[in-house]
Amino acid sequence: MLVMKKKGLGKLDAITLAFGAMIGWGWVVMSGEWITKAGTFGAVLAFILGGIMVLFVGKVYAELTSAMPRNGGCQEFSKRAFGKKTSFICTWSMILGYIAVIAFEAVAFPSVLQYLFPGYVKGYMYTVNGSDIYATWVLAGVISSLSVAAVNYFGTKNAALLQTVCTFIIAAVGLALMGGSAVNGSMANIDAPVVNGAAGIITVAVMTPFMLMGFDVIPQAAGEMNIPYKKIGKLLVLSVVMAIFWYAMIIFGVSLSMTSSELAVSGMASADAMQKAYMGSAIASKVLILGGICGIITSWNSFYVGCSHAICAMAEEGMLPLFLAKKHKKYGTPVNAILLIAAVTSLAPFLGENMLTWLSNAGAFAIVIAYFIVSASFLKLRKKEPYMARPYKVKYGVFTGIAAEASCGIMLLMYVPGAPAAMSVYEWSIVLMWMALGVVFYMAAVKKQKEGVVYRTKRLMVKQAGFMGMK
Repeated sequence: MLVMKKKGLGKLDAITLAFGAMIGWGWVVMSGEWITKAGTFGAVLAFILGGIMVLFVGKVYAELTSAMPRNGGCQEFSKRAFGKKTSFICTWSMILGYIAVIAFEAVAFPSVLQYLFPGYVKGYMYTVNGSDIYATWVLAGVISSLSVAAVNYFGTKNAALLQTVCTFIIAAVGLALMGGSAVNGSMANIDAPVVNGAAGIITVAVMTPFMLMGFDVIPQAAGEMNIPYKKIGKLLVLSVVMAIFWYAMIIFGVSLSMTSSELAVSGMASADAMQKAYMGSAIASKVLILGGICGIITSWNSFYVGCSHAICAMAEEGMLPLFLAKKHKKYGTPVNAILLIAAVTSLAPFLGENMLTWLSNAGAFAIVIAYFIVSASFLKLRKKEPYMARPYKVKYGVFTGIAAEASCGIMLLMYVPGAPAAMSVYEWSIVLMWMALGVVFYMAAVKKQKEGVVYRTKRLMVKQAGFMGMK
């Protein structure tokens, strides 16, 4: 039965959905590493350069989303440009990236709790790839995972409300860090504006696509947005710019409060910088960690929205089993897709932190594949359908498309053996197994669809024959 429902997501929902997806936990623990590898201004420059590459892709998404504002995002774009098979590769790759982030957050959350409640980890179970797994740690991860799933199950609007609240908390904490550092910090702490020259900048720049991944959740849920199509495109681009500014602000704030020697030994640079900025207050440090927890929730929540809608859209197109297309009669949410994600990612805490690093790296690579195909779709549709309505039309479209395609190509080269972000054999194995699994699902779904067509055709022929016999 078709469920008719009013679109529920507004402008604020869209911007917090995308921005929140790009601001996870990394800014809390990795800011020191960025500064150490590239220097303060080197790290900021790296994020600007990486951000520009992502921004090209973001503008491509903005135009295509305004032209095809339906749930599914990259699936719709690539199908219209290249057909069903390419669309499957694109969307299936995107889903791996989403699954990786959701699974990673299910591991990050119980790890973060250790900083707030030291000693809560009890009940040693076993060791996986060097990570000790404890019962209370696993329990915290599973409960939190199922809680986020429940929020999404009972309506996208509920997920958007959670997203908005947490995003405002993140913004307040980030501004507090910058404000405290500006007052009590010192420019003298920035003793090496650039470290390791171009190599240092490149090392940090290759991390930025993964840190800025998330703007693409807007297209996945575009069909539920009560926003003018042109505005959707503008909000998508704005979210990327906001995220770039955010990371630059955090890097600068940490640098003002922490010396290079302090950064070298800090395991959580942003929290330590917050403590120093507020005269050694341990409470200030915990407040920042709470902001980081909100970052985990916003990223977690956003990718749940994006992943569930992507799976549902694929099922509706006959690319995945049809039961995954089921939507809740009351809430309109893709319930079976949500339950599937919850079942798979709730296993992540049982695998530990080290195993999830492989998954996250494989997911980042898969995301870039999807971006590459979407960028190619943009160029193809500009040529194939020049008169298609594009409420948000990118200026210098061909240049933007080529720049986006080239940026994605450069990103992909960074993952090959010998490159700065080269993947391990385990990570390549994850990518290959995921693609093999996708082929199995796709062929099974196509076969089932063909059988359905044959069955319905035979029934019609029987009915027609019976009718003719009665004549």
